Amino acid sequence: MVIDIHTHPLLFDEINENRDDLQFRKEQFGVFKSGIVPVDFELRLLEDAGIDKAVLLPEDYSAEAGRAIVSNDEMVRIVNRSPEHFIGFAGVDPRREDAEKELIRAFDELKLAGLKLNLSRLHMYPDDSSLAPIYEICEKRNKPIMFHAGYSWEPDTPAKYSEPIRFEDVAINYPNLRFCLAHMGWPWWEETIMMLMKYPNVYADTSMVYMDSPKNYYSHLFSVNMNLNWLQNCFQDKVMFGSNNPRFRHVRSLAGMKELPLRQDVRDAVFGGNAVRFLGLED
Repeated sequence: MVIDIHTHPLLFDEINENRDDLQFRKEQFGVFKSGIVPVDFELRLLEDAGIDKAVLLPEDYSAEAGRAIVSNDEMVRIVNRSPEHFIGFAGVDPRREDAEKELIRAFDELKLAGLKLNLSRLHMYPDDSSLAPIYEICEKRNKPIMFHAGYSWEPDTPAKYSEPIRFEDVAINYPNLRFCLAHMGWPWWEETIMMLMKYPNVYADTSMVYMDSPKNYYSHLFSVNMNLNWLQNCFQDKVMFGSNNPRFRHVRSLAGMKELPLRQDVRDAVFGGNAVRFLGLED
């Protein structure tokens, strides 16, 4: 099974009934040249790339923006279009007065599979005390968190809030809370590796910002910046494939990762097996 652990559904036609909705999402997320993507076309893209499931990540900065980029109810609408292909995460702005109540509703009633947080956009460090109730809810319900880590293209996102080392206290204080440092925490990939090797509950994904092509970028990171055997022998059970679609296309990102000369067991883990465990889908 191939799982894309990092995709964004903000352009899907299911939730963009009018031009104002689309414009709001594009401005908030920082994509300006993209248009509406029909869900049926997205499913064709997944099929063409050979991807079985895609994890859909929302964004909620409603305390300042007035509404979520993709709300939890909108996420359910999207997932219901093709539940065999889509896995929906929840989004909750921790600054909302009803943040805890909304997250519980997203998990218990809407049955969303995890939580997405971009602390750079929220201007919050991972050890901010207001995040503790959010972490506790996720840990108690066995729901993973996808943290943005490192560089972000979204507007007003200082990287200092998402440096990988800053998540260490979360790993220590919530040992049963699985979380992913998205984008390998680039440019702090060495800190990400330390976190992967030291803490059983920490994962990372490959949805990095490449400057030339996925093939060249992944080859340089995993074979030049580090030795390829590090991925194969030291944290092969912690890295998950992610494309960051729609910023980058599923098929190009997947093809770039497949160019790495990995052992078959490592390929199986990176392209799906690790995500199954991260998502708690083993059963």
